[in-house]
Amino acid sequence: MVNRLDKKLMSVWMRWGKRVLPFADAADQDLPLRRLLRLSLIQFSVGISLTLLVGTLNRVMIVELGVPSTIVGVMLALPLLFAPFRALIGFRSDTHKSALGWRRVPYIFRGTMVQFGGLALMPFALLVLAGAMQSAAWPAWIGQISAGVAILLVGAGVHITQTVGLALATDLAREDQQANVVGLMYVSLLVGSIVAALAFGSFLSEFSPGRLIQVIQACAVVTILLNFIATWKQESLNPAAATAAALAQPLTFGESWNLFIVQAQAIRRLTVIGVGTLAFTMSDVLLEPFGGQALGLGVGTTTRLTAILAGGSLVGFTIASQILSRGSDPVRITAVGALMGLPAFAMVIAAAPMQSVSLFSIGVLLIGCGAGLFGHGTLTATMRDAPKGQVGMALGAWGAVQATAAGFGAAIGGVLRDVGRGVILSDAWSPVTNGYILVYLLEMALLAAALVIMGPLLGRPLPPDQTTPPV
Repeated sequence: MVNRLDKKLMSVWMRWGKRVLPFADAADQDLPLRRLLRLSLIQFSVGISLTLLVGTLNRVMIVELGVPSTIVGVMLALPLLFAPFRALIGFRSDTHKSALGWRRVPYIFRGTMVQFGGLALMPFALLVLAGAMQSAAWPAWIGQISAGVAILLVGAGVHITQTVGLALATDLAREDQQANVVGLMYVSLLVGSIVAALAFGSFLSEFSPGRLIQVIQACAVVTILLNFIATWKQESLNPAAATAAALAQPLTFGESWNLFIVQAQAIRRLTVIGVGTLAFTMSDVLLEPFGGQALGLGVGTTTRLTAILAGGSLVGFTIASQILSRGSDPVRITAVGALMGLPAFAMVIAAAPMQSVSLFSIGVLLIGCGAGLFGHGTLTATMRDAPKGQVGMALGAWGAVQATAAGFGAAIGGVLRDVGRGVILSDAWSPVTNGYILVYLLEMALLAAALVIMGPLLGRPLPPDQTTPPV
């Protein structure tokens, strides 16, 4: 009876899952859905770590520990020091020589251990930081440096596992389904962010330092387990491939990069990615503190904002997938995402004087949706225009620009929030919210600039070897 019920449930899932789950049609006989979903656990663990950093820790350090948002922004921006190396990491995993014939798995394991090390160090760093902020027993910079090192390690591990995990997914997929598979990986990242935000919000509804430490320790263990399960038997042992790689003379990183960057409009496209990502991410470290200080929301409630933001991004990815599957121009999807961000940030600004939690939540949801449309549009456009055999380099360049812009966004947002506290923008806003409002206004200006820059990219013809753009 139980076996028949299990088979029935599995049949229903396999029949309806492909209709409901975004990008699930990327599965085929060589790469079944179960294996694809298991591989996506790498991105799921990345979503958990990013939610912990950007969603929970920044709020706790700013509000509960009283750390200036400038310092918090700089801490969260430290991983951007590693972001420009994403293209190099992808290239090295392409050409890695192993006696077992593995290329991707060794780099995923290395990134996982770096990420685990940062999470293991973080509780002790936060204890030192809390003690430094509450007493003069030791200089505050000791705690700040400790927390910064832990965040840097977590960020570096995330960059390595995310980049190489996407490359492994691309290796396993058919060429015509590579963009779909990569899209599914990012959906898994968003789902991980949503699940983590809801779990953190529930567990930290009654905040205490001990509970926060338990959350961080759980994240460290979950990261190891998920990445191990995700990579189990994904990359086959192939010693012959190692011998072939040793005999081959692949292009150097500089030669591969030159082939990629000389293509038409490549610099303009990367500029759009950078400016637009900067616009959407400057407020990432500020939305939760803004909810706490401007609207009086608690830790558990503001942590759920990350789930709302990630849920909006998931909706944006799904909508973009449906539209692009019909052959639409991905640059137009990018433009729609940037346009959606303008009224979204206006709603967040208006929520403060109106003291409207509902308006604030809707604005956060639309910000996430616009970011999802923008991210999927730029990702698909980058892969569409990648030179033949350079999809991995294109993914690395896209990820490097996006991650670097996001890191700068976190730092700039934190600095402007502190600097803007002394600026009187309007009597409708309290002094504590002026810095936040200044950041949101700048983000709206950057979105408008991204729309202007991407103008020449709209309506460009597809490459000769493509009849429809990848989704």
